[in-house]
Amino acid sequence: MVDLFSGTAGLWLAVVASGIYHGVNPGMGWPLAVSSALMEGQRGALFRALAALAAGHFAAMIGILLPFALMTMLVQWQVEIRVIAALVVIALGLYLLINRRHPRFLARIPPSRLALWSFLVALAHGAALMLVPIYLGLCGTGDQTAGHIAANTLMTRAAGLSLLVALVHTAAMILSGGIVAFAVHRWLGVRFLSKSWFNLGVVWASSLILVGAISLGALWL
Repeated sequence: MVDLFSGTAGLWLAVVASGIYHGVNPGMGWPLAVSSALMEGQRGALFRALAALAAGHFAAMIGILLPFALMTMLVQWQVEIRVIAALVVIALGLYLLINRRHPRFLARIPPSRLALWSFLVALAHGAALMLVPIYLGLCGTGDQTAGHIAANTLMTRAAGLSLLVALVHTAAMILSGGIVAFAVHRWLGVRFLSKSWFNLGVVWASSLILVGAISLGALWL
């Protein structure tokens, strides 16, 4: 029986789980989609806003993952790259635990530019960075050595994998966030939105530290 919580299956499960986690987190933008629909008085505005949020989130994932895809050509440094990535994720989590303030520049972005807002918030809060250790784990699950795989083949595979990871993660994110947004707009209403807004800052920062720690531990298991 395949263990869903180890190896490649476990890593893909982490990609989906992190997407769902980002989606239901109000800080990733689903309340803005609800607000858009309420202001325009059209349900279609909700889906347009969700599409813009998805586009921005996907761009942020790719912007972070592709450079690491290029680094995977350096197979002999794979362990070192994974260690550095995990330490960076842990460091960001510790920083967010200490500094609870949200970046002020995000508030200056007009509501009409949701894709840009989504892109920047995914970078500022480490949503894209969280995927890096998981992605590097997927890159390292195959039997890849510099003597047996040409560099261009390895780079093509890594780039394709980074696109797939970003796509699967974003799909899980926008599906879960979209379900919450639709439920609030269709049935629960603004009262629920105002009462249910809660700060996930500590949970978010802790999840970054946890992902980084698990990635470090996986290198020696």
